[in-house]
Amino acid sequence: MKKERIKRYAVLTILFFLPVAFLMLLYPSTHNYNPLEIVHNNVTDISISEDIKLQDHITVLAFFGNNPIEKAIAGSNLKELVYDKFKGFKKFQIVVIGEQGTEEEYNKLNKEIAKYEDLKFWHYVYLPESRILEIYRSLKTTENLDQNLSSDEVFIIDKDRNQRGRLDDRKKNEIEANKPVSQLYAYNCIQVAEIKNKMSEDMRILFTEYRQKRKGKFQDSDSRRANDLKKTDE
Repeated sequence: MKKERIKRYAVLTILFFLPVAFLMLLYPSTHNYNPLEIVHNNVTDISISEDIKLQDHITVLAFFGNNPIEKAIAGSNLKELVYDKFKGFKKFQIVVIGEQGTEEEYNKLNKEIAKYEDLKFWHYVYLPESRILEIYRSLKTTENLDQNLSSDEVFIIDKDRNQRGRLDDRKKNEIEANKPVSQLYAYNCIQVAEIKNKMSEDMRILFTEYRQKRKGKFQDSDSRRANDLKKTDE
């Protein structure tokens, strides 16, 4: 009887302290939080209206060109893996840029992607070729638009029209092996693993940054380093 009581108390003790231990493990990762890096500044705004513009919005920017039905897979991946996950966040939007005169083609794409769902925070913007190229050239990228003015890659733009991404996209084992530094400026919507494992995580980090800014808790790396040095001096 006594042994059973001891076992029961031991189990209760373990159940009590496990969550505490888990939170203790989480604390260092919160303290060492790093924001999603700015890879380029001053992305050209589209400024269609107060609701459809890059400024003051967290935007996923896509270029599906003048034959958008060819981007049905990329669009579906973007909708299911990004839009559905983040559509509840304030000021979030997906902006898909197409060429003027292709509205009917985009209606077909929208039916393929949306089915019977209202994509309230998903916008199609139709621009002349010169304007599309102007916006695309204001982005940091390693690829050009194809002959249809389209790309499978999408870009994360913050509220100040900064392009976000990774200045060092190496994995931990690649860093340890001293592999060359590789950057991530855009995210390929055809590669599901890249959208799920990289873009989704980067979007979460960006929203965390803005949430901390609203609460007055956000510090960039320079401010955090200055505070750490100040504490060391004290």
